Amino acid sequence: MTAAATAPEGLQPVVLGADIGVYALARAFHEEYGVRSVVVSGAALGPVADSAILDNVLVPDGHDPRQLVDALLRVAREHPGRRLVLLANSDWLVRVVVQHRAELEPHYVVPFLSEDLLDRLSDKATFAEIATDLGLAVPRTIVQDFALAGDPAWAPAGVDVAYPLIAKAASSADYQEVEFAGKKKVFEIGTPAELAALWESLRAAGFRGRFVVQELIPGDDTQMRSITAYVDSHGEITLLCSAHVLLEEHTPSGLGNPAAMVVTREQEMLDQAAAFLRGVGYVGFANFDVKVDPRDGSFRFFEVNPRIGRNNYYVTAAGANVARFLVEDRVLGHRVTPVVVDTEVLYSILPHRLLLKYVLDPALAGRVRALIRAGRVAHPLRYARDAGPRRRWYAFAAALNQVRKFRRYYPEPTSTGF
Repeated sequence: MTAAATAPEGLQPVVLGADIGVYALARAFHEEYGVRSVVVSGAALGPVADSAILDNVLVPDGHDPRQLVDALLRVAREHPGRRLVLLANSDWLVRVVVQHRAELEPHYVVPFLSEDLLDRLSDKATFAEIATDLGLAVPRTIVQDFALAGDPAWAPAGVDVAYPLIAKAASSADYQEVEFAGKKKVFEIGTPAELAALWESLRAAGFRGRFVVQELIPGDDTQMRSITAYVDSHGEITLLCSAHVLLEEHTPSGLGNPAAMVVTREQEMLDQAAAFLRGVGYVGFANFDVKVDPRDGSFRFFEVNPRIGRNNYYVTAAGANVARFLVEDRVLGHRVTPVVVDTEVLYSILPHRLLLKYVLDPALAGRVRALIRAGRVAHPLRYARDAGPRRRWYAFAAALNQVRKFRRYYPEPTSTGF
């Protein structure tokens, strides 16, 4: 590990949230600059609990935007004269920050896009329209609008996409607080009756946002790709990194979150993502979910997350510490030579034996084994400079929990999926 760079005077990262992606950001700042982060959330969950590299600030209700904003203002008062950099790593927390930018920006660097662009890109339906206009391939998409679903006369629109198909909320922020039996992040729908039942569950639960129905692109988890980018305050893309997904989580709430990836430079895909970012006037971190369509080899762009992404540590592990791009740009005002990452690293939150059980392609499994033998493996929670007994125990317990979750929700690997 290289020595930490000299931290800009007064640098103080502040991160909203408490998941593994939040810890990965705190770790990136600590690796690069040796600074502790302040993490603001409703609970000190396992990924951020008992850590020596961050301080937890808790609010009574982590789902109340006002409480979160007040906590951020309190943190600012408690750190006078510091250069506060604010990050968030879920769509709805990004929205909280952007909607309260006028209150927060006098105290914080707020490296997020405008509220108008956030609204347009966070909605999967609108994203599909914009991406298509900019020449990107997307799955065929139909929008189901529930705005008038409280009216007894309301009826869902017809769907002419072939089954099985995919259904998911157009905006995760609109879906955050909705509760109903069988709620999932992403639904694979096999029949018209299943789709009708989902529409009725959403309607009865009071959902009044939009859902999208999309064609199912064939292929298992290994057809998925992740892209992380940073666009600086001058509109220049200074960071691009792509990863080949090996296995995703399969729990109802985590479906689609990558659990293991190999950092792999796929230039054609990166070029398409860069064209999109330039076309919409993007700024800050972005994370794309992409699937390679095995029928024609095209890259099908599913969405862009207006943040760095839950699994952002794959970028730092490959040698492009994400904190540096932000700090150089927004704190120091420096122009950074653009970086396209091409260092191959295995990022995984899974035990190696569990991962290899699900990688069915012999060549891909061989790459994974070679990276393991070479020690080119990164787990965001396993940090030598934050390895107290409770931290080590949590990382061990989390690995065991992954075994239990896959045994329950995805017991046997398959060669098809979404």
